[in-house]
Amino acid sequence: MTCASCVRRVEKAVASVPGVAESAVNFATETLSVTPGEGFSAEALLAAIEKAGYEAKAQTVVLEIEEMTCASCVSRVEKALKSVPSVETASVNLATGEAVVKVLGGVQALPALSAAVAKAGYAVRLSGGDEPGGEGAEKNAAAGQGLPPDARPSGLASAGDSREARREREISGLKRDFLIALVLTLPLFVMEMGGHLYPPLHHVLMDVFPGNTLYLLQFALATAVLAGPGRRFYLKGIPALVRFAPDMNALVAIGTGAAYLYSLVTTFAPGLLPVDARHVYYEAATVIVTLILLGRLLEARAKGRTGAAIRKLAGLQAKTARVERDGKTHDVALPEVKIGDVVVVRPGERIPVDGRVIDGASAVDEAMISGEPIPVEKGTGATVIGGTVNGSGSFRFEATGVGADMMLSRIIRMVQEAQGAKLPIQKMVDEVTAWFVPAVIGIAVVTFLIWLIVGPDPSYTHGLVAAVAVLIIACPCAMGLATPTSIMVGTGRAAELGVLFRKGEALQSLAGIDWVVMDKTGTITAGKPEVSEIVTAEGFNEVDVLRLTASLEARSEHPLADAIVRAVEARAIALSAVDNVEAVAGFGVTGMVEGRRIAAGADRFMVKLGVMQEPIANLSPQGGGASADDLQATVTRLADEGASPLYVAIDGKLAAAIAVADPIKPTSARAIAALKARGLKLMMVTGDNARTAHAVARKAGIDAVVAEVLPEGKVSAIKELQAKGERVAFVGDGINDAPALATADAGIAIGTGTDVAIESADVVLVNGDLMGALHAIELSDRVMANIRQNLFWAFGYNVALIPVAAGLLYPLFGVTFSPMLGAAAMGLSSVFVLTNALRLKKARVTETVSPLAGEKAKSRA
Repeated sequence: MTCASCVRRVEKAVASVPGVAESAVNFATETLSVTPGEGFSAEALLAAIEKAGYEAKAQTVVLEIEEMTCASCVSRVEKALKSVPSVETASVNLATGEAVVKVLGGVQALPALSAAVAKAGYAVRLSGGDEPGGEGAEKNAAAGQGLPPDARPSGLASAGDSREARREREISGLKRDFLIALVLTLPLFVMEMGGHLYPPLHHVLMDVFPGNTLYLLQFALATAVLAGPGRRFYLKGIPALVRFAPDMNALVAIGTGAAYLYSLVTTFAPGLLPVDARHVYYEAATVIVTLILLGRLLEARAKGRTGAAIRKLAGLQAKTARVERDGKTHDVALPEVKIGDVVVVRPGERIPVDGRVIDGASAVDEAMISGEPIPVEKGTGATVIGGTVNGSGSFRFEATGVGADMMLSRIIRMVQEAQGAKLPIQKMVDEVTAWFVPAVIGIAVVTFLIWLIVGPDPSYTHGLVAAVAVLIIACPCAMGLATPTSIMVGTGRAAELGVLFRKGEALQSLAGIDWVVMDKTGTITAGKPEVSEIVTAEGFNEVDVLRLTASLEARSEHPLADAIVRAVEARAIALSAVDNVEAVAGFGVTGMVEGRRIAAGADRFMVKLGVMQEPIANLSPQGGGASADDLQATVTRLADEGASPLYVAIDGKLAAAIAVADPIKPTSARAIAALKARGLKLMMVTGDNARTAHAVARKAGIDAVVAEVLPEGKVSAIKELQAKGERVAFVGDGINDAPALATADAGIAIGTGTDVAIESADVVLVNGDLMGALHAIELSDRVMANIRQNLFWAFGYNVALIPVAAGLLYPLFGVTFSPMLGAAAMGLSSVFVLTNALRLKKARVTETVSPLAGEKAKSRA
């Protein structure tokens, strides 16, 4: 907002939004205060402000939701968060236990968010993010200080407790409870089931425990299990039932509670039941609790492994930095380093933050970023990246990126965002699980009634067993874990390969693409021209020509000039002093070097100077002597190969033509061949001239080329394909590629390119290698296949076994399904989904170098 009229426009726009009771705009602080009424929507408010020509940003808050156990919990927490008027969007991830909420007011909305989640029956904790620069840490840094003490929600736990410590406590608690339940359940199981397997045992037990003593002993053991290790299910499940929002805990509580209460009646008031219905099911209740605790223990351990990529990335961060302040060197904690600080790095140390070298020199291992195992030489003016490892030298550098602005922090943040994302395929899961648990309870009730009405004697017993089996077997844990665990592990594996999914949705969109459209410069080619060939005239020496030309071009800003200077530096040729430099715009440059007049530029510049005329004579490759026709053929060949010739005249005589070309990256042709082998169609879209574009395309193996287009031309090319029903991925690196990256179904940015391109993309290739695009597509295919496998198992398991548990097979084969088998199957389904997702940690891709480990990973496919 720039003036008072802006204030009026915003106020008018806001007043028109349904549900806004009162509003006030403060021009000085550029804030809008809104009192919401009935029907208020944060999304509608933001849309109205944007329509008026302004922007109000909802802030992202990351919350850890404790004690979520199944997919229905996810739906319930999301619904609770979205009920807060200031919330624009809310996404809950069962695998990470986090909620990412876009909310107006940011941390000021925490009391309302916490209250809403607490009302739904869950505890909330600020996500502190154990990782440096982590999403939660960055977003919620001010959460504790940003609220006055009386405004801090009472149910909101501190983030100071590390996530790893909490996970270890959770695993430790589950292990303890499982072992206690196992020790108490084993005697019960032996007493009850042993008599069925070995009939004489039953008579022995009746002799040892006469009368009702055996039932009393089983009652004592079962009560200890349900009141101890199994108490968690009742503390969560019963309140959920009271709120008419049943979850997995409610299913377990109803199932085990029904078996236990029925057994109590048999033990203490048997006269209430027919003689043939007087059975106890203490062992069923306790075995169910024990098996579900085992399933949760295995789940918790597997979940801990899904975040391995984040922990590996976080482990690359230095803990302290050696900083010069007040003329002295101090070791300070990493968070205390500020931009502009001078940091000292000694041999073998990990570089703490991003910066620019002031003095000193060393070789730095940047394999975690570039994937290249060869250390990179660093001298004055070179950039260094936090987390990389210094070699044997020592240097000082100025800190230019600290905290959340470091490259490593941004990488971690991208991975976290992708891991917390929801794919379109998960919407189906959310819709199903929203009604799944209530439907299961309904099926269990109907099952019991049917058995009671038409079942054989003892119908009470059959009905109870079948109803409990339905309740226990139908828990939707596996459904809730099917998608997020695959995303977490898949994006973590991608990060190890230098492929960062900024948006998790790209996993699904990349898996279904038809076309890969790519930019030329910096994507297929290196983006840095190099001297590819030197053609000298008779009587001129190549080294002399190159030295004189480079000395002159060192004073020029033309891109081709830089290539010539670098060619001289690579040959360790010393440059000479230059006088009387004169640049002729659009033509070239002249000057005096070693007392000789040197001119370098396009062929039209040579004609203008009178040193080149038709026909061209006395010029040949490497001074071998050839006709003008041979020269013309050589220059034409160079142009057809995508090279740009720069002509050099010395003392008024044509001395040489230097061919400068942007070389194709070594891996581009291999990546393109592999993409074509996958059945994908490829197109190169570039602003370069058609001749060069087609030359590069031929070398790289691309058939379709669109050249000489502006940024909007790239967008048009993508839209034309999309209009035909094709799904398009675009790969680019420059500012001019940003619109195309945003337009494509999946945008892939070369990480060595501009920040604008990276921010516009869905996927970032950290090491700037086109092979990364291939790896992104390969991994997206594998992740989506893994998710489909998980969902098939999760849904198929329930669809197949619920009817069996209800007693479908009894009329045909006389077979019923034990609740204990249901508990085992339920636990195994979740463990299967997690184990299947963890296979992605070893997902193989076409040969590459791991940016984290610098190790080869070869595909067997």
